[in-house]
Amino acid sequence: MTSQTLLITATKKQGSSFNSKSHLLHNISDGSLEVKFFCQRLCIQTALIAPHKGIASYLDAAMEKHLVIGASGQLGIELITGMQARYGVNAVVACDIMKSNDKGVNKSKFISLDATDINSVRKTLKTGEFTHVYHLVAMLSAKGEKNPIAGWDLNMKSLLNVLECAKEGLVKKVFWPSSIAVFGPTAPKIKTSQNTFCDPTTVYGVSKVAGELWAKYYFEHYGVDVRSVRYPGLIGHRSQPGGGTTDYAVEAFYCALERKPFVCYLDKNEVLPMMHMDDAVRATLDLMEAPLENIKTRTSYNLSGCSFSPSELNHELSKFVSDFNTEYNPDYRQKIAASWPDSIDDSEARKDWGWEPEFSTSKLVKQMLDGLKSIV
Repeated sequence: MTSQTLLITATKKQGSSFNSKSHLLHNISDGSLEVKFFCQRLCIQTALIAPHKGIASYLDAAMEKHLVIGASGQLGIELITGMQARYGVNAVVACDIMKSNDKGVNKSKFISLDATDINSVRKTLKTGEFTHVYHLVAMLSAKGEKNPIAGWDLNMKSLLNVLECAKEGLVKKVFWPSSIAVFGPTAPKIKTSQNTFCDPTTVYGVSKVAGELWAKYYFEHYGVDVRSVRYPGLIGHRSQPGGGTTDYAVEAFYCALERKPFVCYLDKNEVLPMMHMDDAVRATLDLMEAPLENIKTRTSYNLSGCSFSPSELNHELSKFVSDFNTEYNPDYRQKIAASWPDSIDDSEARKDWGWEPEFSTSKLVKQMLDGLKSIV
């Protein structure tokens, strides 16, 4: 086991040695162990583990292998970077039609894949022996409205391909992102609850509602462990926006640092739920690591970060870039934004798996500016 060597030191049983996983599990009766895994797939530096169950859990973790489909998109780049830091570069494989230009992402292995081709998806999962799949492929809200049939086909077909392969036992866990786009004009504007009626106004939102119900269906009928969160608008500095309605915020940061005029396509007072990518990545990985019995919602969990309007973002940015100013010229995307909530109630995620955001609006703005200064 040269690439998966275990160095095990017993803190209560000095001088004990174990030659295999089974030997280890059968010879520990009490006390805690300090276990160091030097593993090609996963690097866990040091962990204090309770006997039996804890040891087995960490040994299983050492064998996990994560595939991110849609890795070259805005969320994919951020997620892979976070996963590399948590699990190790070799435990993560990036997958998309085209390879990302991001140097950090490219530290991990890349596989070219058309996620709408189920035979290719099946072959990739069989060959790679992946335990976790993060399926991020989607045509986002603004782009999807320009070609709704293509948006529906991409979003649904690629998801169902992954779910079918999981049903066949080719993967243990599936993560699939939903969105606040599932909500529509009848949803409460403030603190929209987990079980609010969904009446989306975009094909992106419609596909997300359908996807949530498919996730629940595959769990209830086939035992597929699908986990999901409803992301707010996501803001990160490692990649350009991908065609979402909330992407105005990311564009504002680039314009501020480049001292360019910024024209916002939303109304100045349109408040939307937003989230820093670091919070989004942490929520995703924490959800996937949560015990099976803790996952009570099998559609998708509400997730909340902070909420602000374009004018409030302008105010925060002007604290750092004194001459920054925003002009407002709302277009078709304003109608989409107006159908979404101002804020989200994520109490179910907090209760079930301990979710709690770290970024306020002011902290998000500072972090984004600091991150972009290194690349702009």
